[in-house]
Amino acid sequence: MLNQCVRYALALGLVFLAGCSSLPRITPDLAQRRGPPPQLEGAHGPLSAARSKAILDGLRSSGTETNIFDRHLALEEAIVGSPLTAGNAVVLLQDGPATYRAMFAAIEAAQDHINMETYILEDDEVGQRFAEVLIAKQQQGVQVNLIRDSVGTLGTPAAFFQRLVDSGIQVLEFNPVNPLLARTSWELNQRDHRKLLVVDGRTAFLGGINISSVYSGGSRRRSTQPPDENRLAWRDTDLQLSGPVVAEFQKLFIATWVQQKGPPLAAKNYFPTPTRAGNQVVRAIGSAPGEPFSHIYATLLSAIGSAETSVSLTNAYFAPDPQLLEALEAAARRGVDVRLILPSQTDSWLVFHAGRGYYERLLRAGVKIYQRRGVILHSKTALIDGVWATVGSTNLDWRSFLHNQELNAVVLGAEFGSQVQAMFAKDLAASDEVTLEQWLCRPIDQRLKEIFSRAWEYWL
Repeated sequence: MLNQCVRYALALGLVFLAGCSSLPRITPDLAQRRGPPPQLEGAHGPLSAARSKAILDGLRSSGTETNIFDRHLALEEAIVGSPLTAGNAVVLLQDGPATYRAMFAAIEAAQDHINMETYILEDDEVGQRFAEVLIAKQQQGVQVNLIRDSVGTLGTPAAFFQRLVDSGIQVLEFNPVNPLLARTSWELNQRDHRKLLVVDGRTAFLGGINISSVYSGGSRRRSTQPPDENRLAWRDTDLQLSGPVVAEFQKLFIATWVQQKGPPLAAKNYFPTPTRAGNQVVRAIGSAPGEPFSHIYATLLSAIGSAETSVSLTNAYFAPDPQLLEALEAAARRGVDVRLILPSQTDSWLVFHAGRGYYERLLRAGVKIYQRRGVILHSKTALIDGVWATVGSTNLDWRSFLHNQELNAVVLGAEFGSQVQAMFAKDLAASDEVTLEQWLCRPIDQRLKEIFSRAWEYWL
């Protein structure tokens, strides 16, 4: 992974570059954006109002007592703009080994093109395997287009990417650290944190998993060695999707390519005729720092605000802004079962302690907090009322909300919700609850770390 010293040096440098002295309050206007009921899209375009209503009514009749569909979906559609799509298949992928196997199978079956966007792509065993299969497909006439973040790949040798370029793969460096290489306005603090793979315009992968050997072992393995963050497995989550929603993720990839002034894309069939692949209702949501506010952030705030029974969040980097804190507290105080699974160990010391500085406030409001043990937690998932689920790249911190390009999928319905709930329950069983009594007795050095880290949370 990117050397911690490099990350913190960049963070410190950004303070002087931007000169921000206080944390801004993010204010998406959630109250004034309610519109008509959402109209779903299927394989052959927009569905009729009657058909859209029938599908949503089917989701409502799943046995879960919630009005989240009535209270939230029209607002979500007005905020995001991308359609709810019906007729999709969604596979929940847990940890690196399962995700990489599915990715390699899709890549090897590619016939037309492969579009890949990633934050970290390391020159290690896993990175070399991806390089080999991508080069092989390029040599077979399948066009490969790769967007890699400049900071996320700062430790990857230039020779690694030159080998890809020499094979015919188009490689675009997002927002180069070196201002002399910038193709647009130079914004060092803006990063592409998305992890997206689109194959032939028909299959998409997204989530929290980067391309790195830290994911090789999987988080369910047993270890006889004592915990050590240099040896711990990484716990992460991805999705594999097929169906009409894939076109929405493809649009987001191409929009980034164009915005970054990449070379012209080779003429390929990037938008094949959509086909029905399953029964899942899915929305693609992308956020970018040039927007007035993060669409994913606003959508999550609205979903939490609409929750009636439960809010289950699993997240790697938790340094919430005032509105997210207020939304979680308000949900708990109106009787919603709010549970957070957060890391017990981390690869980001400052974010880790910045987030822990809010534990007392949340615990006093009735929010339940658990710390996942024995792994480096890197998942970014949410489940609201058992029927509104999201998986993606977005952390619950200032960087994701303000400075990063992020990508999530929202999946509706109890069928997929039960899968996410089962995954949450497994992580919960491997976590330790943090009680208010216990937290109030934490040592003074930990409190000092929290105070110091919170001063930097805007930049982390």
